[in-house]
Amino acid sequence: LVIRDGEEKRIAGREVVRGDLLILAEGDRVAADAAVLSCNDLLADESLLTGESVSVGKTACGGGALEVFRPGGDDLPFVFSGTMIVRGRGLAQVHSTGPRTEMGKIGRSLETLESESSRLQKKSLGLIRSFAAVAFVVCATVVSLYGLVMRDWTSGLLSGIALAMSLIPEEIPVVITVFLALGALRMSQKRVLARRIAAIEALGSATVLCVDKTGTLTLNRMAVERIWAAGALCRLDGAAPPATLPREFHEAVRFAVLASETEPFDPMEKAFHGLGNRYLRAAAGAAHPVLVHEYALSPGLLAMSHVWRESGGDSHTVAAKGAPEAVFDLCRLDEERRRELDAEVERMAADGLRVLAVAKARFAGTDWPASQRGFRFELLGLMGLADPVRSGVPDAVAECHKAGVEVFMITGDYPSTARAVGRTIGLPRVEQALTGADIASMNPAQLNDALGRTSICARVLPEQKLSLVQAFKARGEIVAMTGDGVNDAPALKAAHIGIAMGGRGTDVAREAASLVLLDDDFPTIVEAIRSGRRIYDNIQKAFGFIFAIHVPIAGIVLVPLLFGWPVILSPVHIVFLELIIDPACTIAFEAEPPAGDAMRRPPRRPDEPLFSAGKIAASLLQGVIVLLTTLIALVFERRIGLSDAALRGATFTTLVIGLWSLILVNRAWSRPLAETLRTRNIPFWWVTAAALACLAVVLYAPALANIFHFAQPSPSGLLVSVAVGALGTVALAATRRLLRLRPQK
Repeated sequence: LVIRDGEEKRIAGREVVRGDLLILAEGDRVAADAAVLSCNDLLADESLLTGESVSVGKTACGGGALEVFRPGGDDLPFVFSGTMIVRGRGLAQVHSTGPRTEMGKIGRSLETLESESSRLQKKSLGLIRSFAAVAFVVCATVVSLYGLVMRDWTSGLLSGIALAMSLIPEEIPVVITVFLALGALRMSQKRVLARRIAAIEALGSATVLCVDKTGTLTLNRMAVERIWAAGALCRLDGAAPPATLPREFHEAVRFAVLASETEPFDPMEKAFHGLGNRYLRAAAGAAHPVLVHEYALSPGLLAMSHVWRESGGDSHTVAAKGAPEAVFDLCRLDEERRRELDAEVERMAADGLRVLAVAKARFAGTDWPASQRGFRFELLGLMGLADPVRSGVPDAVAECHKAGVEVFMITGDYPSTARAVGRTIGLPRVEQALTGADIASMNPAQLNDALGRTSICARVLPEQKLSLVQAFKARGEIVAMTGDGVNDAPALKAAHIGIAMGGRGTDVAREAASLVLLDDDFPTIVEAIRSGRRIYDNIQKAFGFIFAIHVPIAGIVLVPLLFGWPVILSPVHIVFLELIIDPACTIAFEAEPPAGDAMRRPPRRPDEPLFSAGKIAASLLQGVIVLLTTLIALVFERRIGLSDAALRGATFTTLVIGLWSLILVNRAWSRPLAETLRTRNIPFWWVTAAALACLAVVLYAPALANIFHFAQPSPSGLLVSVAVGALGTVALAATRRLLRLRPQK
């Protein structure tokens, strides 16, 4: 609703231009940044831009040049695009629209930020290139030797192709894609939506979790936690609030409700109404008072009063609430009494509570005083309000610390409030809160030093949240950032893992984030971290299998060539083996449950290779064991006089058993083999059954046996294959036990 050319008009928000006069009322969304020309009890919720849960009052600028202010702070003569008017009315002149508003500036900063490729993608690409180069050199050498020495270029080309297929780890992209896709599916079942699936794996390596307080750690709604009245204190913030409220507190609660709007929009007034509805019961048949006059907040007196007419006569009840010092003035308290009450206010404020005082007065007649100071008020009590911490947050923070993930609170709220919340949820180093002003005055080296001495940063501007994320990244940390407001979007996009709140979060935050918590439940992040670590562990198991299995396949192609034995594996056999390898790498390994110590070990180092030289050597050793057992079976079966086709079929059977042994051994590095077999993994048994069924078909179905150049294996040849394959399984288990492979080393 604007005034344009002297007329009131309702237009689309995008059509507002500089110079328009905005008519603001309770419940309106501000369409542009504007200077307040006049107002009456105007209160705005600017949490989208500042992160503060408490609404701020507005005052008129008094004419003259339009001065531009930043969001946050009481009694500023400026309103901002995207914020919500929660109380009162006002008239404001548009100063900035679109990208020139405070919200628009955040949008422009998002355009300059690029999402990074995950470390997993970068490292896996390097592995693939290295193995592809080796495969190309070996393949070219084999083809050249075969053609030049044996003068059979066709067989040499086929052998070279088979060898290249056996060496190139083409399963790696499949593994990464399927693991992350299935991981995204599993996390969605836990109410975590992955917008960029690469962030799932990265979450498991997070070392710092930057948390926005309002709406993430807290519920983003006010609640009364303490009531002080008649020298007594009532706490409502325990795990089990009292079922009934002692009578000495009833009057303070009743007048807090009467001093609020009848249909409240302000979170604090909603809290008072909720408290009254819970604990106060009107007497049966009692007449309801009628609101007849109001006194609004003003810069000179931060208190408001409502005058109510009781049933009959001209007697009126006046209810007042506001800043403690303002209400104390209205009650005309002496200095000694004020000192006592100031001490009580300070105790509540030290616990992070926003404190309001409540008073009452009586008035006869309708000749209302010019201001609230004309009434003779009596102090009834103090109300301490807070944005409650979400249930489960302290336990989630504790589990993050056990997992080596540092939780760092970033908020636009006051340091005292942030410290109180930090103590409640169990953050360390909460006494030295870093402020936005501190950040602005520090160089990068000083900021880096300060971040190591605290877990809280308060009174932060939007661009400073981005600076903090970049400072953590400069320290080599893997940064996860949670948030829900527009002001969080740049930091969410810049972080390695941006996590937005799906229920209370803004569209801008969700679009900028990699992950979205659909239930806005902070403890869900812990489950997401656990899932990320499980995925990375299982990817490493799959990679270990991939490196191991290419050794026997390549060896069975190359060794017969060197010794002049019949060709055992051709491209068709390699393709068949790939039908086993790919499902095994993806479905079977992905379904492995998380390790028991997944959340009791520190995150992996950012510079840790995807697959270390030690792990590669161990995997290659496993492959050599399978190769040796397969060659033993091949040599033994040649000596018992099997035909080339029967020899090929029996050796192929030994190799398939070796593949199965590698899957079983690599499923778990620390569990005994018997326990691994008992661990629930249904896809593993489906892969086992499918592999055995397919092997039986290609061995015993004549049409397929001809394609594979197999003869039906004799009982003795089949017995040798199974016995040697079982021996290989035992040898692999013993080797694994000897090496004691662990996913984090």
